[in-house]
Amino acid sequence: MSLTTVQAPNCYRYGSGILKLDRELKHARKKRDRAVHERRIGCLLGGNSRAAGGFKIELVEDKTCQAGLKLCWSRVEAWRQWARLSEGCYLLRTNLREQSPEKLWQTYMQLTDVEAVFRTGKSDLKIRPIWHQLEHRVQGHILFSFLAYALWKTLQIWMERSGLGRGVRTVIEEFARLKANDVILKTSAGREIRLCCITQPDPAQRVLPDRMGLAIPERLGRPAWVRKPKTWHEM
Repeated sequence: MSLTTVQAPNCYRYGSGILKLDRELKHARKKRDRAVHERRIGCLLGGNSRAAGGFKIELVEDKTCQAGLKLCWSRVEAWRQWARLSEGCYLLRTNLREQSPEKLWQTYMQLTDVEAVFRTGKSDLKIRPIWHQLEHRVQGHILFSFLAYALWKTLQIWMERSGLGRGVRTVIEEFARLKANDVILKTSAGREIRLCCITQPDPAQRVLPDRMGLAIPERLGRPAWVRKPKTWHEM
């Protein structure tokens, strides 16, 4: 039985975290701290609270393994059935008889997309303050919100053509996990050079750029010499 679109991402992240923790305990070469792993389970629960009811987890002591701990977990089928039935149906009432049901639904969903983009502009893009009083600031707020919507819609169409659905926020959250780090190396001449390196995506993240035809670079820009700050005498 497949889960709904709301529950499935949380179940996937929660289940993946459980499997990762289970593998670590099975392949551990020394005794592990019980409190640390209980906190990790709690973090998984807090970050994926919608899916927590779908799993039964218990951390027990096991002297037969080197970790001293064993993770016992199983899926709760009753919860899966409840999650499948509890979301119900959505009913739209309209007097537009010329449009097909599919077209009417797509038109209605555009309202949800616009609301999501305005939330993105206020949260992710940090467009502040909200309460504007000057006309040019109001116009600027509307302009940036429109640009955010245009970028959001472009990414959504790109995802649909790549067979990735319409979950733009999920893709943004996955790409946000990629970090840029400055690596400073010393040369034989005594100078320092800076490299801006990009963390490599894990197998789950790699699916997104592959489907979208993107290549994640190993570095950004060219190597640059590190300038030493001027001393007081040089200034």
